[in-house]
Amino acid sequence: MSPPPPEAGPTKHGEGAKHEHDGQATQVIREIMSGNAIISVLAVVVALVIGGILIAVTDARVIASSSYFFADPGATFSAVWASISEAYGALWRGATYDPTARTWQGQLGIFETLTFATPLILAGLAVTLAFRTGLFNIGAQGQIIMGATFAGVVGFQMHLPPVVHLLAVILAGALGGAIWGGIAGFLKARTGAHEVIVTIMLNYIAVSLVLYLLKNQLKAPDSTNPISPQMDANAMFPLLLGPNFRVHAGLILAVLAVIAVDWLLNRSTLGFEYRAIGANPKAARTAGMLVSRGYITVMLISGALAGLAGVSQIAGTEKSLDSEIAGSIGFDAITVALLGRSKPWGTFFAALLFGAFKAGGTSMAVNADVSIDIVAVVQSLIVLFIAAPPLIRSIFRIKAVSHEGANA
Repeated sequence: MSPPPPEAGPTKHGEGAKHEHDGQATQVIREIMSGNAIISVLAVVVALVIGGILIAVTDARVIASSSYFFADPGATFSAVWASISEAYGALWRGATYDPTARTWQGQLGIFETLTFATPLILAGLAVTLAFRTGLFNIGAQGQIIMGATFAGVVGFQMHLPPVVHLLAVILAGALGGAIWGGIAGFLKARTGAHEVIVTIMLNYIAVSLVLYLLKNQLKAPDSTNPISPQMDANAMFPLLLGPNFRVHAGLILAVLAVIAVDWLLNRSTLGFEYRAIGANPKAARTAGMLVSRGYITVMLISGALAGLAGVSQIAGTEKSLDSEIAGSIGFDAITVALLGRSKPWGTFFAALLFGAFKAGGTSMAVNADVSIDIVAVVQSLIVLFIAAPPLIRSIFRIKAVSHEGANA
């Protein structure tokens, strides 16, 4: 029997250098994923501590009391404690439960946390799945936009029965994201184009394309702004707790997606291939696995998950399509996946944490007079420490675990 034909790919003399670069990128992913859960927790703790220092040094009471620090150091320390505790207390109450709020919506901030977390869960899963296959999917932002665009076209240009219309919107959104992610997977598999560059460029294309469509074909006829008509009522996710809260059935879809991705990665043959490719593409190829096919299929699934995040936006909270439909979700999803150590349930809880930051940030700004930008700083610090596990280990004197133990 003749041997199978080699997989399509680059044939230039730079192929060895490309494989070495891809191997280094895969090694970076494994290094980030090699820590246990305590590393993630400690990274959040360190970020919160530094954020607390920034809150204190920018607080007017602390600045005023520090002018007579040597005369009354206790006043300065009291002001520092008051500023930090008030800020993080307001953040916690805004994200969970605030008994001092005047309305039920204000008191039960946990539901706003769940609302913010829903698209982050789906987009985080998209990045997680790609990471586990050794790919940097930096294109979740563009995939969310295209998913929302496809879903929006079906949602506001078609009129279908209630359940059928919502299912059509979900499928259209998944298809839009899958197409956008599949482009990067196909180019990676067939030409060796690096997925980081391709997905970043696709992000720009998606933003410009949807803006063009909103100014022309998809523009609402009664609006002067680049915005689409509103989604048909039958195309929207039902609200889980009635009109007083924004949490919607997209949360159920996100939880089902977590269960499905967890099963795919840990209990299916396809998931085993993905993990093998992510661990060592050369060994996987030697074992007879079709690495190129794996790159294409994983980016299709990853893009579909990000597309569902777009569906949760347009059919869950936004109701119409605009150029800011994705916000910063696609980029936050990278942090969520890193914080969750590229594990589905870890990603789920990391998304809840970031949803809490978003829900509580407004409360912190209003009730504690702290800039909401501090929350963005804390999130950025989490990225920094998550991406540098040796730094956290050195701070807390934690011994490094082996890759085998980490990936078990």
